[in-house]
Amino acid sequence: MLEGISGTDFILGMSAVGAGLAAIAGIGPGIGQGYAAGKAAEGVGRQPEAQGDIIRTMVLGQAIAETTGIYGLIIAIILLFVKPLVG
Repeated sequence: MLEGISGTDFILGMSAVGAGLAAIAGIGPGIGQGYAAGKAAEGVGRQPEAQGDIIRTMVLGQAIAETTGIYGLIIAIILLFVKPLVG
């Protein structure tokens, strides 16, 4: 005999699914930062005298790219532990 799932259980289940999808948001920044670091290494190899400018620009770009992953992590934590959708 199958019993129906309660609304609260459904919301908690979907919150877990949403948290998993939000955690996947960390993949994009990781790929982008690796690509940027590789290109920065190539640039320093070609122009060692411009190392300071290249590294500064790379670190600024990586900091901006990392905010996407941090936002995804914050959303996942909120969905799992704060449970904002359950009244």
